[in-house]
Amino acid sequence: MDKKYKNREKFTEIIKYLDVPEVLVLHGSRQVGKTTLMKIAMEYLRNKENNQVFYFDLEKSEYLELCNKGIEAIVSYIKARQNSRQLENNTKSKIYIFIDEIQYLDDPASLIKLFYDHHKDDFKLIVSGSSSFAVKSKFKNSLVGRIIDLEIFGLSFHEFLDFKNLNYDLSSDSELIKKELKNLYEEYVVYGFYPQVVLTDNIELKELYLRNIIEKYIYKDIKDLANIKDLKKFNNLLVFLASQVGQLINTQELSNTLKLARQTIEEYLFILENTYIIKTVYPFHKNIRGELTKMPKIYFEDTGILNILKNGKINSQIDGVLFENSSFNYLSRYFRVQNIHFWRTAAKQEIDFIINDNNKIIPIEVKLSYQEKMIKNLFYFGDKYKISSLYCLAYNQMSNGNEKVKQLYPWEVMKIV
Repeated sequence: MDKKYKNREKFTEIIKYLDVPEVLVLHGSRQVGKTTLMKIAMEYLRNKENNQVFYFDLEKSEYLELCNKGIEAIVSYIKARQNSRQLENNTKSKIYIFIDEIQYLDDPASLIKLFYDHHKDDFKLIVSGSSSFAVKSKFKNSLVGRIIDLEIFGLSFHEFLDFKNLNYDLSSDSELIKKELKNLYEEYVVYGFYPQVVLTDNIELKELYLRNIIEKYIYKDIKDLANIKDLKKFNNLLVFLASQVGQLINTQELSNTLKLARQTIEEYLFILENTYIIKTVYPFHKNIRGELTKMPKIYFEDTGILNILKNGKINSQIDGVLFENSSFNYLSRYFRVQNIHFWRTAAKQEIDFIINDNNKIIPIEVKLSYQEKMIKNLFYFGDKYKISSLYCLAYNQMSNGNEKVKQLYPWEVMKIV
């Protein structure tokens, strides 16, 4: 990998799929590093077996126009570009085509389908899209069996440390190491996971970058992509959701509060989730009558964005909401999001997260400060379902906590068994 690029954990996964015939689709919000990952992959391929690599950035009008003309126009362009190179090298290596921001195409599904069905032996296609909503809404034809989807998110805490040129063993039991990581984790959570934000040490620039993402991507791009007509009410919804992180979301109450039709609220929530702004978590239940609530909870994909929307500016200290949201972000990196739930009874007993992974149930409470009296529901749930492994993710831990509960920092979720 080129030393000018910082290491990304997703790159090792991308490598695995560079030599399979399926089209590789990278989904994710703007600014999370999709283009950088593409460039890392391109450098990797150029340095391996003399591969030929072509890159089309569809934010440039000339490339957008070319790709909209269809597959034959792209192939013709590539042949014109590769003639001299093939004569010099006298070799027929595989051709890799990278298309960035494919959602701008009129019909990306057709392009992908034609490349795979007719040219998969000669070309390997790798594409990116800045929102699953925009890309999926244009994938009108079935692409099952033709694509491999990879979601690209903001930096993990391990990547954050690497971007800071810091080397830590996140599984270390050293109290001093944990103390140092705790201080670093506060910065990670307060300002969020976008690479550009992490790479600057200037506090004012961090906030400026976050506001630019909100203004240029969340407000403007999503408005254009999703054809949102009342941007002010959409923005009001976003701010209101930031104040409701970790709480039950009642669409009828949202409708009444924001003076928006319930159907519109549901459409906006769908758009926000499919453009990587929020993530919805649904309840876990075994006893439907006593436990079932249909109302979900929401969390934000980036805590820096949440911080600004919730507080109107960057709050420089981690609070309970940011910590709970960051704990969800961390859990979602280790467990499939659809396996992460919360538990709430009709009597309002509640546990923040229930991992239901291969029928193994793992209850997890999240507390800014560990206090045994605040996790009594964890013991109740354990007794009710005969579960002995109980966990609490806590920022301020107690060395003499209850031995039945394993206290962990979020970066130690790999210790959850």
